[in-house]
Amino acid sequence: MKKTIITGLALALASIPVMAQQEASRSGYFLDGYTHRHELNPALGGEYNYVSIPIFGNFNLGVNSNVGVNTFLYKLPNGQLTTFMNPNVDGQEFVSKLAGNNKVMPNLNLTIASVGFKALGGFNTISLSARVDGGVNVPKGLLEFMKMGQQGESSTYSFENLRVNMNASAEIALGHSHKINDKIDVGAKVKVLLGMGNLDARIQKMNMTLSDTQWKITGQGNVNVALGSGLYLPTYQEAGREYDNPSQADQISWDDMDYNSFSIAGGGAALDLGVVYRGLVPGLTLSASILDLGFMTWNNVKKGETPYTEWTFDGFKDIAFDEDSPNYEENKLDEQISRLGDDLEDCFNFRRVEDNGSRATMLATTIHIAGEYEMPFYKNLTAGLLLTQRINGAFSWTEGRLSANCKPTKWFDVSANYAISTFGSSFGWMINFHPKGFNFFIGSDHQFFNLTPQIVPVGHANANVTFGFNVTFGKS
Repeated sequence: MKKTIITGLALALASIPVMAQQEASRSGYFLDGYTHRHELNPALGGEYNYVSIPIFGNFNLGVNSNVGVNTFLYKLPNGQLTTFMNPNVDGQEFVSKLAGNNKVMPNLNLTIASVGFKALGGFNTISLSARVDGGVNVPKGLLEFMKMGQQGESSTYSFENLRVNMNASAEIALGHSHKINDKIDVGAKVKVLLGMGNLDARIQKMNMTLSDTQWKITGQGNVNVALGSGLYLPTYQEAGREYDNPSQADQISWDDMDYNSFSIAGGGAALDLGVVYRGLVPGLTLSASILDLGFMTWNNVKKGETPYTEWTFDGFKDIAFDEDSPNYEENKLDEQISRLGDDLEDCFNFRRVEDNGSRATMLATTIHIAGEYEMPFYKNLTAGLLLTQRINGAFSWTEGRLSANCKPTKWFDVSANYAISTFGSSFGWMINFHPKGFNFFIGSDHQFFNLTPQIVPVGHANANVTFGFNVTFGKS
């Protein structure tokens, strides 16, 4: 278990730079010429008609996390790196770096194609994109148990919601923003989703008690996997695997999993809503949006569960130390240790309870509330505050971002901002060129300064780079 979790966290951190992406840069929320602002608030219409360059019209690579490389790796006196499990690493130092829930959350919203145009009394957008979102959540109690183990005569550890979640879908979106009057703009976007895949595995609750006389572990969990009709996820019995206990017949045989043909795994729909209001006081613009109000329904779901289970170990029995001892092969220490691991694995492995079920899930919803104030001494300088709340169970997060936005000409603007969030603090920026004919932007929501050779942030794994090129046309 320890090796699996350490490896999983390391792979998650190492793979972040090549797989994590988000829908649009929050650093550009207050820049009028930023073509893809409508992805943050559908009421924010475009400055010009536009056609995005496929794939590169809005490229935004990044990650959110409240842990990083320096949470799990430490430098020894000889200069070599080691994991937090090394006895030379102080346990209290490691535990002090942990949050209650330690998260790594990659997400991808890749704009394959997007167009925007003025018609129907407002600004309209049509886009095709691919979406992937998910994360890994490791409770503090599990990592503390792994490092500290038994302390004194007895130690108890308890945690909830150890979870791995991933969703993949294709999205077609139709949006419209409309000016009600000089003070109010409104917008809406309708999205149709085609599910490509879904994985949700979790241990809802686990308690561990370690003492000199007995180890006791109780826990309960479930897993749901949907990858269309082409997914083969057999039980031990179906795969022809050998098993000692009849209860293992319906245990999921992950080693025999196969995927032989592509098919749609589900479908869903979502709605974005937005509003912009000016005139409460001179120079102040208020806005708000709610994104991804919707659901997904998954088909051909393979469902497994670990029902409430209790595992107890009260020591090794009749250890055979030499070949002359009775039942040597059965009672030798390494054989008893092996059986101990097998018993624990069998106790908490998932049993398949349904092969082709269905499942409905809510989408992760994002709320933006913003205010922008034009400086009375220089109208081309504004101050902006953007509050963001992501609602997604264990993977929810909150951010406040304060921006200084300078718009010295009609074709150039820039933003510098500072954010405080669930994941710590970060500096962001964007440079935006938008003369007639094209829009080019480049920036970062989470500027990174210290990286490993594998391009992973040394501190909290918050990193972001954004750029895009779009062809614009028509009147401003």
